[in-house]
Amino acid sequence: MIFSFRGIDIYYEVIGKGKPIVMIHGGGPDHRLMKGAMEHTFECENEYKRIYFDLPGMGVSTVADWISNSDDMLSVVLEFIDFIVPNGTFLIAGESYGGYLARGVITNLSNRVDGLLLICPVIKPPNERILPDKTVLKENPELLSSLIAEDREKYESIAVVQNRESWLLYKTNVIPGLNIANYDFLRKIGSLGYAFSFEVDAMNARFNKPVLVITGRQDANVGYKDAWGIMDNYPRGSYIVLDRAGHCLEIEQRIVFKCLTKEWLIRCEESENSL
Repeated sequence: MIFSFRGIDIYYEVIGKGKPIVMIHGGGPDHRLMKGAMEHTFECENEYKRIYFDLPGMGVSTVADWISNSDDMLSVVLEFIDFIVPNGTFLIAGESYGGYLARGVITNLSNRVDGLLLICPVIKPPNERILPDKTVLKENPELLSSLIAEDREKYESIAVVQNRESWLLYKTNVIPGLNIANYDFLRKIGSLGYAFSFEVDAMNARFNKPVLVITGRQDANVGYKDAWGIMDNYPRGSYIVLDRAGHCLEIEQRIVFKCLTKEWLIRCEESENSL
């Protein structure tokens, strides 16, 4: 399905009925990143309306000249939410750059959000991050040698645990989006305004709904230390650092990821029912 707004087309998919959950993927991949991560959590759940969409310049969503920075990207996300969830409250989940945009949504719509999930979230611009050294805990030369050069480069650049299972999930959930992303557009965002024009984590009031922040101990892309610095904003927040996990922790720690996200949903349900 397509949502058209100010000269751009935003592709989206909706699965299930019930409480809306808006899913925001990271920079480069498309909606399949979040769909691959989260549908595993919802295998036996029928009470949630999962909303997956492609950010501008990613997947099959288009771009326009007026989108030049993260403020503009956030305005698209807010317009999409107003369209897809015009009334009532919703949950929101964001991975990597999507976690940055999700916090921008909280800044603007905190009274409508009943829960926040941040997966390997971007906290600071690239040149300001505290990052661990690039580490591979489980090497698999045989697997790498079987991949075409382009796929091997993408996978090897991010994989902390190299095995057939993680490769197949990465191949299904991540590579298709990377192969069709508009990199000229992404470079423009990165150079003209990757950081918001406002301090997204300098909140006027703390967000008192259930929050889950999951980071990877070996995440050399956004790190794990910076995320701890925002936790005072979330009195109902759980902060998790997973060993044996990098920037694709939902792939490398699939079982634990499912347990953590289901526990977050339970907390969201309890919080809403207590009102």
